[in-house]
Amino acid sequence: MYLNCHSYHSLRYGTIPLNELVQQAKISGLTSVALTDINTVTGIYDFTKQCKEVGIKPIVGVEFRQNNRLLFIGLAKNQKGIGEMCRLLTHHNLSKTHLPEVAPAFENVFVIYPTANMPNELRNFEYIAIRPEEVIKLFKTEWKPIIQKAVILQPVTFRSKKEFNLHRILRAIDNNTLLSKLTEEDICKTSEILTSPEELLKKYSEYPEILKNTEFLIEECNFEFEFKTPRNKKFYTKSKEGDRLLLENLAKSGLLKRYGNSNKEAQARVIKELKVINDLNFSGYFLITWDIIQYSKSQGFMHVGRGSGANSIVSYCLGITDICPIELDLYFERFLNENRKSPPDFDIDWSWRERDFILEYIFKRFDPNHVAFCGTNVEFKYRSIFREVGKVFGLSKDELDGLSKAKGRQRESNSVVKYVEEYGMMLEKYPNQRSMHSCGIIISEEPITNFTALEMPPKGFPIVQFDMHVAEDIGFEKFDILSQRGLGTIDEAVKIIEKNRGIKVDITDTSLSKNEAKCNELLSIGKTLGCFYIESPAMRGLLRRLKCDNYKTLVAASSIIRPGVAQSGMMREYIFRHNNPDKFEYFHEVFKEQLGETYGVMVYQEDVIKIALHYGGLTAAYGDILRRAISGKGRSLAELQSVKNQFFVSCKAKGHPEKLSEEVYRQIESFAGYSFCKAHSASYAVESYQSLYLKTYYGIEFMVAAINNGGGFYRLEIYIHEAKMSGATIHNPCINKSVYQTTVDGTDVYLGFMLLKNLNSEYIFNIVAEREKNGAFKSIENFITRVPSGLESIQTLIFIGAFRCIGKTKSQLIIEARMLLIHHKLEVNTPLLIEEPTKEYKFPIIERSILEDAFDEIELLSFPVSCSPFDLLETKFKSGILANNLINYLKKEVKLIAYLVSIKQVPTKMGMMFFGTWIDANGDYFDTAHFPKSLINYSFKGGGCYLLLGTVEVDYHFPTITVSKMAKMPFKPDPRYANSKTLQFKATEQLRGDISTTERAPYPQEHEINLPRIKMVKE
Repeated sequence: MYLNCHSYHSLRYGTIPLNELVQQAKISGLTSVALTDINTVTGIYDFTKQCKEVGIKPIVGVEFRQNNRLLFIGLAKNQKGIGEMCRLLTHHNLSKTHLPEVAPAFENVFVIYPTANMPNELRNFEYIAIRPEEVIKLFKTEWKPIIQKAVILQPVTFRSKKEFNLHRILRAIDNNTLLSKLTEEDICKTSEILTSPEELLKKYSEYPEILKNTEFLIEECNFEFEFKTPRNKKFYTKSKEGDRLLLENLAKSGLLKRYGNSNKEAQARVIKELKVINDLNFSGYFLITWDIIQYSKSQGFMHVGRGSGANSIVSYCLGITDICPIELDLYFERFLNENRKSPPDFDIDWSWRERDFILEYIFKRFDPNHVAFCGTNVEFKYRSIFREVGKVFGLSKDELDGLSKAKGRQRESNSVVKYVEEYGMMLEKYPNQRSMHSCGIIISEEPITNFTALEMPPKGFPIVQFDMHVAEDIGFEKFDILSQRGLGTIDEAVKIIEKNRGIKVDITDTSLSKNEAKCNELLSIGKTLGCFYIESPAMRGLLRRLKCDNYKTLVAASSIIRPGVAQSGMMREYIFRHNNPDKFEYFHEVFKEQLGETYGVMVYQEDVIKIALHYGGLTAAYGDILRRAISGKGRSLAELQSVKNQFFVSCKAKGHPEKLSEEVYRQIESFAGYSFCKAHSASYAVESYQSLYLKTYYGIEFMVAAINNGGGFYRLEIYIHEAKMSGATIHNPCINKSVYQTTVDGTDVYLGFMLLKNLNSEYIFNIVAEREKNGAFKSIENFITRVPSGLESIQTLIFIGAFRCIGKTKSQLIIEARMLLIHHKLEVNTPLLIEEPTKEYKFPIIERSILEDAFDEIELLSFPVSCSPFDLLETKFKSGILANNLINYLKKEVKLIAYLVSIKQVPTKMGMMFFGTWIDANGDYFDTAHFPKSLINYSFKGGGCYLLLGTVEVDYHFPTITVSKMAKMPFKPDPRYANSKTLQFKATEQLRGDISTTERAPYPQEHEINLPRIKMVKE
């Protein structure tokens, strides 16, 4: 009888989570219930499954509204009916047109109109909704004809008075208004709850026709959906056989290119993989991915194929990935096997600059009606909730700021704040709006609107109305099209090198970018700043602790640095064994044979499969089931127990003692939940090596590329410093040399105009375009005549030194600019046919120091260029101890001045610790540790230089200073504000350190890891 229920997927309207709506229907004794969310089908698939699980017949549809006015309700007779309604919604969403007042001629949809929007004539599939409160009107003569086509309508929007208040808050948020200003039309009626069926039927007892019509709709609506049936585009060619043959030919061609014609192991593996791929109907998936990669290569784009897809030799032969699975002993079963029916997983990265070109190609190549992004539900977030809810209660901006930043008891306890907090907590995890998934694309066999309506977010690519989990659940395998700045840096660096040095570097050549001697040397001492994935303080410290000097160790390091692996203690154990190979035993021979590369420590997800296969005697495919079951990937407790039992039965059949098998299973169980895919680590390691190779041999060009691609872990100042350390001479932006981005000419690096705080991009492009069209600027008057400029923009350029090529001082230029701009109109200027000679002015000579230039730079760039921060200090103290000789002062107290690069806040069992990264007076990096006790009296006080006092500790080749005392050092006063004490230190307050935090639990100590270091004796 309930044909119009809203869940919280009726965004900013409904208040009931889907599962709770179904449970309430079950408790109320309903045998059928309809989900009709407003203008969306987001919840219909989860709703259908949940209803079937509790024995309720699911009815699905859509409530069509325009500007919050109910037009009609559509109920799907079957799956085709969902398609019809989705196409109507899609047209409305993509064309930005109004929904029709009257439903189109649906063939598989029943339409129910509210009495406020009754058409003059009803077609056979159309009905009129009679709410309980409207029954009394049926006594009137004019309503008699309606009864023959009327049905019961008891909308459900909330469950209690408190939820009704929550509904009102949601409506106020949606309308961006105060609660007190909501009208009756803005909100639902107070009767929209799920009452008992008996109570509802009683209200219509005098109108059997209405009851009969309602029962008829319930009987006729039969939405049956086959979950897990593949929905992706089936064939790349026109048939399964055509796909099989094409994939086989491409794989064999790639096999010859990658391995030559005599590698029997590679040939056998290709044949084995092709059979599994064809049997599981994934040939088309591989070919579509290959097609996208071919287009990318044709455009000269770089890509990285990573994720478990790199476990496949077929993907390696097709050029989708660049990781040899044989070299790294990667198991195909981790990616795809006959027991794993879930979708394969190709994660493919492009430069952030090129990703949109790839997306445009995909949408054109595979028919816009069959391509869309996955959606995602953006939930109400903790801090924003209080701001949103506080706003509708009428709190001021200051009150909202305080409310969103305060925690728990810190908030005031007045009645309004109490309500804001109470209802705000109810909203946590509620969907707020739909958005585009960051990378997942669906390419379907049928038109996507058969399953969902499409929406058009601001980015310009259509999205489906459900998320990636629902997509997988109903049979869609998404294609992950990702982007990253690291690839952009590599790609741009190669182009800059060719332009600057005339050298064409093939960075995809693994003989250049993997296991190169000089790169390995820098890798082992952590000189990797700017390099993808291996530049953070933690990663550079790990590389030094391992003395990492080869590709395979880097692959391991890329995995054990991950939070889960480190959290388990495996990172600590791996470091110990790597540095002390004679101080442990392999507790079983299988661990020595299969995990010898990682000293018997399970570092990768693939290691679970190895142990299951070689110790447990299971197949590799079943080993992957074991891994997924233990890690909680969609398995029930019963399934997990079944997998566990099978493992022990198999171990017993191989003759292993039970105690030994229990320890092996314990290790697998403690590991599988946090493990990392080896293929993923290997892909990262290749890209890290590519970055490191470019930095090692073409450091200036590489760092310029890093600057232009937004840097990485650190702020841009650090990458500019690193360019300087690579031999570059850094120049401030120049009106006759610089462009939007940073450029390099030989060893001269000209910072780009984009780095200046006060210039907008349009103005910058005008400068560059004018210079390219009509030549260099000859004077400030010439510049102002040719480029429309305001005083603020001109002053920014003058103070940064952009007019230094003209040969006048900043003071002279400022006076001249102001005189010129007094009578100058800010408009597009036309070059004069005959240029008038530049007026010359005589100015008093006002000397400016390098110190003043440095303060100008801090103000405009956030860091000095003309000198180092150390040159700005008041103190004359110079320390003889530097980063490069710290290792010689083990256990000794040292004192030195350093410039703060970054701080990381980390929880430990002693309390919150800080780890600092610093630059010494020579420009080299070192690290510090700050224990909770020292931080009480000697805390960080923002960016700048500090005097540090502490003891040098060395942890596996990695020196750090455990700081006992520190003090921020005062800078010289700003000479530009000699007459204002309040402004003399304003500029240097802008110097900052990068700050990062983590909320993980403390890492375990060595004695807590519980990984045996001795051989277990057989019973």
